[in-house]
Amino acid sequence: MEIRVLGCSGGIGGLATRTTSLLLDEDVLIDCGTGLSVLSFESLLKINHVFITHSHLDHIALLPLLVDTVGEFRSQPITVHACAETVHILRAHIFNWLVWPDFTAIPDREHPYLRLQVMEVGETIRLGQRLITALPALHSVPAVGYCVSGRGGSLAFSGDTGLCEPLIEALNGISDLRYLLVETAFADAQHDLALAARHMCPSTLRLMLSRLKVQPEVFVTHLKPGMQDVIARELALGFGTLKPALLSNEQRFVLQD
Repeated sequence: MEIRVLGCSGGIGGLATRTTSLLLDEDVLIDCGTGLSVLSFESLLKINHVFITHSHLDHIALLPLLVDTVGEFRSQPITVHACAETVHILRAHIFNWLVWPDFTAIPDREHPYLRLQVMEVGETIRLGQRLITALPALHSVPAVGYCVSGRGGSLAFSGDTGLCEPLIEALNGISDLRYLLVETAFADAQHDLALAARHMCPSTLRLMLSRLKVQPEVFVTHLKPGMQDVIARELALGFGTLKPALLSNEQRFVLQD
């Protein structure tokens, strides 16, 4: 089992600055931001499941185009998993015939290109030997993170979140947690903005990591473009045993089956 980082930025600005999308093996996505654009048509055809953390555009930007591009060439629909509120938003505001066609009804509702499936916090979906569990998150819209588990351990991805006690509790319950990908969108000078937008900054990440009982390798994602250097300097100071590194495009994490 391998997780490949297709994009991990909090915005755009050049070909290397791509928003959030993680590829699990060849057939599963976690979020569908502009990072998806690096995949070939042949690779896009292999995607069967998409797990969405929340409805903000940087995490769903290429989902409509993905379904439109490959739908007629597939024998089965792409299944999108998300919390109930995100599923509602996708139906009402994206796949609504105004912004984009309703691919849950194309070519007809018995044989759609797209299937939307509600996933509750704490729910686990098994795909072969892979277990994907929805984790709590605290954001400005309803949101979740995800934990991917196999026989070789677990990787947790926070999605977009502020400091979230239920997430900390959930992470402490993952005894085989090897990797934690966690957002830190703002610098400490923007602490009030981060708090209002329910994002993290280095000081809140420091507090979060101090409460973890597990000892994963920590990688920071979703830095706002233009603030990377400032945030990186702040991430280098004052952390304990869990010292975060910056997540990068094309980074790969292997969890053996």
